[in-house]
Amino acid sequence: MDKTLMQDLYYSMLLGRYFEYAAKENYFQGSISGFLHLDIGQEGLSVGVMKAFEGDVFTTYREHVMALSRGMSAKTVMAELFGKIDGVSKGRGGSMHMFSPELNFYGGDAIVGGHIPNAVGCAYARKYQGKKTGSLVVFGDGATNCGGFFESINIASAQKLPLVFLCENNQYAIGTRIDKVSSFTKQAKKVEAYMPTVEVDGMDVIAVYEAIKKAGEYIKEGKGPIFIEAMTCRFEGHSISDANKYRSSKEMKECKDLDPIKKLKTLINEDYSEKIEIQVIQEIEEAVAFAQESPEPSLKDLYKYMFTQEGLKHAL
Repeated sequence: MDKTLMQDLYYSMLLGRYFEYAAKENYFQGSISGFLHLDIGQEGLSVGVMKAFEGDVFTTYREHVMALSRGMSAKTVMAELFGKIDGVSKGRGGSMHMFSPELNFYGGDAIVGGHIPNAVGCAYARKYQGKKTGSLVVFGDGATNCGGFFESINIASAQKLPLVFLCENNQYAIGTRIDKVSSFTKQAKKVEAYMPTVEVDGMDVIAVYEAIKKAGEYIKEGKGPIFIEAMTCRFEGHSISDANKYRSSKEMKECKDLDPIKKLKTLINEDYSEKIEIQVIQEIEEAVAFAQESPEPSLKDLYKYMFTQEGLKHAL
């Protein structure tokens, strides 16, 4: 892999890790409220996907690092968590609803599996328009038990839509192990009758990047959808309120031994890694300061953005 790209992947993962540390700290200090789903441990997956895919993206609610890797600034993403007007969704979306049509990032969704049909519709639109691009939808292993998931893989397959289905299989749907709700732990088995499937090590950012690059080329060739299952694990609980007591210390140690940042660091120049860590820490400090100083949304704008006033500027 190109040295510059490898350094960019490392920087993006480190930025995501320190961003999540700061988000966690500011949540407990009372600056952030509502839901907060941290991506600590899964940065290799989030960064690899966003750096490799060039089309439309629909993500889960665990999206902070994906938003950063897609091109949103740490300042505006942090301001969104703080509920401030300078946030990427003007303080209205919070942790689960980052949104940037300019970056073809159609955000997280609070409903498990609820965004998958939306991605199918977007892929259908791109095919109808004759555009040489496609869509990607990210979801967890728990979402593969939802009815909308099966309807989506069926119609995407039948219509040969340019869509990458990416399953983040971290073995848990909130606190429920996948083997308690599914007869097998590899969710690709549910999809094999509909489309090609690929398994990738979600804790290896390079492997993820390369798999997504290949998948992107596949759908552009008009061959239809493809399903990628990324095996991963998170270092934190499902959300900030989850004490994570359902996982043993042995399981957690095995998970943390797979740290994607430490893995890539062995391939990075030591001087660069030390320099970039200092830079990242400064960026996050500036992001928190920006969020703290950003104005609160005005109450007079409470109903603003519920209906468009300027036409569909970013219509498909």
